[in-house]
Amino acid sequence: MMDPVVTKDAGRRAPTPILFAHRGGRAHAPENTLEAFLLALRLGATGLESDVWLTADGVPVLHHDGRVGPRLRHRPIRSVAVVDLPEEVPSLADLLAEIDPELPLSLDLKDPEAGPATIAAVAAAGPTARLWLCHPELEVLCGLRDVDRSVRLVHSTRLDRLGGAIERHAVDLSSAGLDGVNLPEPDWSGGLVALYRRFGLACLGWDAQHDRQVDRLLRLGLDGIFGDHVDRLVDGLSRRG
Repeated sequence: MMDPVVTKDAGRRAPTPILFAHRGGRAHAPENTLEAFLLALRLGATGLESDVWLTADGVPVLHHDGRVGPRLRHRPIRSVAVVDLPEEVPSLADLLAEIDPELPLSLDLKDPEAGPATIAAVAAAGPTARLWLCHPELEVLCGLRDVDRSVRLVHSTRLDRLGGAIERHAVDLSSAGLDGVNLPEPDWSGGLVALYRRFGLACLGWDAQHDRQVDRLLRLGLDGIFGDHVDRLVDGLSRRG
């Protein structure tokens, strides 16, 4: 497993968290568009989040639900060549060409087969250590460890899916060479942060939409926070001092 971005000493203050603009900061511009991503950076986001699918010709593109076209004639992105996609759907390469090659990028693998092509696209543009790949299935993530040793592999889940076996979960992630866990904001507690850190795992929290949620995750010392409102993420970090 790669060196974690967090200290394994849970008693130490965590580094400044990455402020991930969820779907490019969908509160400010149409989600998962270049307009949204670039605006989020101007507003102060220190990382970008999106969802990745493969087109019919194997190109990683950024879109949430993976279907395009008129409402009554939606087509899966998997069945459409990249040149036939709507203009507003960017390829991953389009985004990478517009941003700093070391900017943290978190991508949900909506298409479980998109991992290798996603890693290759990022590697062509800069270091893969800035890429956080998230998926709810451990098997998908474990299959990517040998593809690249530097990419950060993150298990996205919820506490109610773990059946109370939280320490077992941390052991399994660490033993498999994975790098972090991504839980919804309400699931996180100081005890959980300490537990996962003990196993060298990064702690990420999503759906932090309100000031109180942002402030709580910052107090807990998470390594990355996802929210639609970039201004609220930035203001929360300023309040932390």
